[in-house]
Amino acid sequence: MLKKMRRIARATRKYKLAWRYAYNLLPTLSYQRRGSSLSNEAQRVLRDLNRDGIAISSVEALLGSDSGYSDLLATVASLQVGKAVEIETARANASDDTAIGKKTFLLEYLGRNPVFDPASVFARIAVRTPLLGIANAYLGMYTKLRYYNIWHTFASQSKPRESQLWHRDREDLFILKVFIYLKDVDLGAGPFTYARGTHGKGPIRQEPEYFLEGKVQRTDDSQMAAVVPPDQWTVATGAAGTIVFADTRGYHRGGLARTGDRIMYTCMYTSRASESEEFFVRGAESPAQNGDPITFALTGPRAEREQQ
Repeated sequence: MLKKMRRIARATRKYKLAWRYAYNLLPTLSYQRRGSSLSNEAQRVLRDLNRDGIAISSVEALLGSDSGYSDLLATVASLQVGKAVEIETARANASDDTAIGKKTFLLEYLGRNPVFDPASVFARIAVRTPLLGIANAYLGMYTKLRYYNIWHTFASQSKPRESQLWHRDREDLFILKVFIYLKDVDLGAGPFTYARGTHGKGPIRQEPEYFLEGKVQRTDDSQMAAVVPPDQWTVATGAAGTIVFADTRGYHRGGLARTGDRIMYTCMYTSRASESEEFFVRGAESPAQNGDPITFALTGPRAEREQQ
C-alpha cells in the first residue's frame, strides 16, 4: 500500500496544478504574499529565462560591486593550494572513459556532498537577493537551495560522454541552475550549451532520439539538431564573472573541454517537492520560516519535517 501511494504521489506531482497547489502550496502562497522586487537587469534575466530557458548576465551587471565575487575567487584560490595534488591526480585521469558515471573529467572541490555552511561564501552568494530573487520569480514560489560547489573541468581528448552529451534533468518541473565563471570560458573550455525552448515554459515538446549510456538517456549533436537546429543553441562562452542561468529541465550539455580547463561556481534551486536528492551534509538546524525566503532556501528537509 505504501509503495502504491508513493507511485501515485510521484505521478500526480508531474501535473503543474498539483505540483504547485498541493505539493508546493505554502512556498507558493508565501511568495505571492510577499512578492519580489527585481532590478532592471534581474527582470531582463527573468524574461530571457521564461522565453528561452537560459539567460546570461555578469557579476558586474547583476550583483554590482558588493557581489562577494572577490571573496569567492580568494576562497577558491586557497582551496586550489590545499588540493594541488588532488587536482593534478584528477587531471591525469580526466581522459578515462571506462568509468561511466564518475565524470572523471570533472572535480568537485567541495566533494560530492558538501558540508553545508550557511556562513560560507558559497551559500552567501546563492542567497544574494538578485540570484535567489530570480529563482523564486522563475518558479513562482520560495525555492530550496539544493546544491553548491566549485566545478573544475579538465581538458581532455576522449570522446564525449555523460554530461558532455545532450540530456535533461528530470527531478522537478523546473530546475534552475546558476553557473558563475571563475576564469574565461571560450569554445575550447567546454562551455555550457542549451537548446532554447526545450524547458517547461518553452514551445518545443518533441523529444530527440537518444541512446542509453548505462541507464541514462543521452543525445548526440546530430540527434538534437533534428529537433532543435544549431542556430537555436546558446553556447555560453564568456569572460570570468559571467553568470549563466539555466532551467536544466531543458536539454543541455557542457564540459567538453579540449584546449583549456573550465572552473566555475554552481548552485541549484528547486521546489520543495523536488525529487532531487539532498546533496548537503547538514548539522543541527532551526525550523524553516515560510515568511523568510533566505531561511526557507537554506533549511534542509529534516528541519522542515520537525516544523510540521
